[in-house]
Amino acid sequence: MLWWIIVGLIAGFLAGKVMRGGGFGILIDILVGMVGGVIGGWLFGMLGIFPGGGLIGSILVAFVGACILLWLVRLIKKA
Repeated sequence: MLWWIIVGLIAGFLAGKVMRGGGFGILIDILVGMVGGVIGGWLFGMLGIFPGGGLIGSILVAFVGACILLWLVRLIKKA
Protein backbone atom coordinates (compact mmCIF):
# COMPACT_ATOMS: atom_id res chain seq x y z
CA MET A 1 0.00 0.00 0.00
CA LEU A 2 2.84 2.39 0.82
CA TRP A 3 4.42 1.54 -2.55
CA TRP A 4 1.19 2.53 -4.34
CA ILE A 5 1.09 5.83 -2.47
CA ILE A 6 4.69 6.65 -3.36
CA VAL A 7 4.23 5.70 -7.03
CA GLY A 8 0.89 7.54 -7.13
CA LEU A 9 2.39 10.68 -5.64
CA ILE A 10 5.29 10.76 -8.09
CA ALA A 11 3.13 9.94 -11.12
CA GLY A 12 0.37 12.37 -10.13
CA PHE A 13 2.87 15.17 -9.51
CA LEU A 14 4.63 14.59 -12.84
CA ALA A 15 1.35 14.34 -14.75
CA GLY A 16 0.15 17.60 -13.20
CA LYS A 17 3.35 19.33 -14.30
CA VAL A 18 3.33 17.88 -17.83
CA MET A 19 -0.37 18.56 -18.41
CA ARG A 20 0.21 22.17 -17.24
CA GLY A 21 -2.71 22.37 -14.89
CA GLY A 22 -3.07 24.05 -11.57
CA GLY A 23 -1.74 22.11 -8.63
CA PHE A 24 -4.24 19.78 -7.01
CA GLY A 25 -2.42 19.21 -3.74
CA ILE A 26 -0.69 16.15 -2.40
CA LEU A 27 -3.81 14.02 -1.71
CA ILE A 28 -5.34 14.59 -5.13
CA ASP A 29 -1.96 13.99 -6.78
CA ILE A 30 -1.77 10.63 -5.00
CA LEU A 31 -5.31 9.73 -6.07
CA VAL A 32 -4.72 10.83 -9.66
CA GLY A 33 -1.50 8.80 -9.74
CA MET A 34 -3.14 5.69 -8.26
CA VAL A 35 -6.13 5.84 -10.61
CA GLY A 36 -3.69 6.61 -13.41
CA GLY A 37 -1.82 3.43 -12.49
CA VAL A 38 -4.99 1.41 -12.95
CA ILE A 39 -5.80 3.11 -16.26
CA GLY A 40 -2.20 2.82 -17.47
CA GLY A 41 -1.98 -0.83 -16.40
CA TRP A 42 -5.17 -1.64 -18.29
CA LEU A 43 -4.09 0.32 -21.38
CA PHE A 44 -0.58 -1.12 -21.48
CA GLY A 45 -1.99 -4.62 -20.98
CA MET A 46 -4.44 -4.16 -23.86
CA LEU A 47 -1.60 -3.02 -26.10
CA GLY A 48 0.67 -5.88 -24.99
CA ILE A 49 3.31 -3.52 -23.62
CA PHE A 50 5.02 -4.48 -20.37
CA PRO A 51 7.60 -1.86 -19.26
CA GLY A 52 8.99 -3.93 -16.38
CA GLY A 53 8.12 -4.48 -12.77
CA GLY A 54 10.46 -2.06 -11.02
CA LEU A 55 9.91 1.39 -9.65
CA ILE A 56 10.60 3.16 -12.95
CA GLY A 57 8.21 0.89 -14.88
CA SER A 58 5.47 1.40 -12.29
CA ILE A 59 5.91 5.17 -12.35
CA LEU A 60 5.91 5.20 -16.17
CA VAL A 61 2.65 3.24 -16.39
CA ALA A 62 0.99 5.35 -13.68
CA PHE A 63 2.25 8.57 -15.27
CA VAL A 64 0.80 7.71 -18.69
CA GLY A 65 -2.50 6.71 -17.10
CA ALA A 66 -2.59 9.88 -14.97
CA CYS A 67 -1.99 12.06 -18.05
CA ILE A 68 -4.85 10.32 -19.83
CA LEU A 69 -7.06 10.78 -16.77
CA LEU A 70 -6.26 14.50 -16.52
CA TRP A 71 -6.87 14.94 -20.25
CA LEU A 72 -10.29 13.24 -19.95
CA VAL A 73 -11.23 15.32 -16.90
CA ARG A 74 -10.36 18.54 -18.70
CA LEU A 75 -12.26 17.41 -21.78
CA ILE A 76 -15.36 16.77 -19.67
CA LYS A 77 -14.94 20.08 -17.81
CA LYS A 78 -15.00 22.01 -21.09
CA ALA A 79 -18.23 20.34 -22.24
